[in-house]
Amino acid sequence: MTAVLQQTNTGLDVDRIRRDFPILTQPVRGGRPLVYLDNAATTQKPRQVIDRIVRYYTEENANVHRGVHYLSETATDSYEKSRTTVKRFINARDEKEIVFTRGTTEGINLVAQTWGRRNVGAGDEIVITAIEHHSNIVPWQMLCEEKGSRLLIAPVNDSGEVILDEFEKLLSPRTKIVSFGHASNALGTINPIGKMIGLAHAAGAITLIDGAQGVPHLHVDVRDLDCDFYTFSAHKVYGPTGTGVLYGKESILDAMPPWQGGGDMILSVSFEKTTYNALPYKFEAGTPNIEGVIGLAAALDYVSAIGIDTIAAHEQDLLHYATKRLLEIDGLRIIGTAAEKASVISFVLEGVHPHDIGTILDEQGIAVRTGHHCAQPLMLRFNVPATGRASFAMYNTRDEADELVAGLHKVIEVFR
Repeated sequence: MTAVLQQTNTGLDVDRIRRDFPILTQPVRGGRPLVYLDNAATTQKPRQVIDRIVRYYTEENANVHRGVHYLSETATDSYEKSRTTVKRFINARDEKEIVFTRGTTEGINLVAQTWGRRNVGAGDEIVITAIEHHSNIVPWQMLCEEKGSRLLIAPVNDSGEVILDEFEKLLSPRTKIVSFGHASNALGTINPIGKMIGLAHAAGAITLIDGAQGVPHLHVDVRDLDCDFYTFSAHKVYGPTGTGVLYGKESILDAMPPWQGGGDMILSVSFEKTTYNALPYKFEAGTPNIEGVIGLAAALDYVSAIGIDTIAAHEQDLLHYATKRLLEIDGLRIIGTAAEKASVISFVLEGVHPHDIGTILDEQGIAVRTGHHCAQPLMLRFNVPATGRASFAMYNTRDEADELVAGLHKVIEVFR
């Protein structure tokens, strides 16, 4: 990699940003510079997040909510202030609407197993799209199998965009819930979720947005979107793993039964009857991932200080630059060419299996993802077994896109 980072005109000081991420200076594979392009799987963590987690364990560590001693009160204050940070970041109306989970997957399962079990019955229908992550397919399949309801799939065109006319045709008075991603982890497609939410509501259905790939790249305002649920993971947005958020409208959450039983989701317990806690604690049984929640808040503060619009502009510059460079490679085909994309590029290379691409790139210190990206039905739609995927974040550079291109030329040399 060249010594001087190529700068863009997007207003982001990438050199300064990179200094906040200790892992980016770590050599790999015999001393090669790390080129980390697997951000759709998980993002790296800035020192500000790492330091905040260390501070929690060195200065505040205690269980939350029930203790009356100093450490417990301090930990509880940090934990609940994190809920306020999340509320502000996605513009929820109240902290009651912010439920902490283990991640997007748990958020979707929570809705399916609580709201879904109570409101979906035999003959009812659930609508998703053909570009969903397995986490937004399997929970609904499980619910449909249990309840005798139907799962309907909105198709996508050859660019990987949901065909809105076909999506609308699937909606009917039988539709109970419509669940779809803000952006595709496998293709980068950004769905027109405002329009899709409006169509679903017009049919009388509620909506759940899988925001795992939305929150890291896009401004999210749940009140403006008017979605009923929105869920995302901390580790996709520079926070720790094992932590996530489920936003839900207060009136809907309030009417839902608890999902898990145990400590903190109760007000009182006897052998005859249990009284459940108020929102959002009704859905947070057991000791939570306290350091993860606090780390998430630090990550959102970090993103907010830089500005999500500034980050998005930089990532779009990288997306367009890398797309242009990759298309110069003979035999390379990009899978997913939607007009609106997050900074994700899936590709196949003629005559080379994606796993071999990933292995040879890794030998050069370049980290990409290869496989079906937890979207096997989507791979079938495009008639490919797998793809290579390069996904960019705020700390990536045009130089790194050039390194990817050079690495792919070496892949071609190996298989020539």
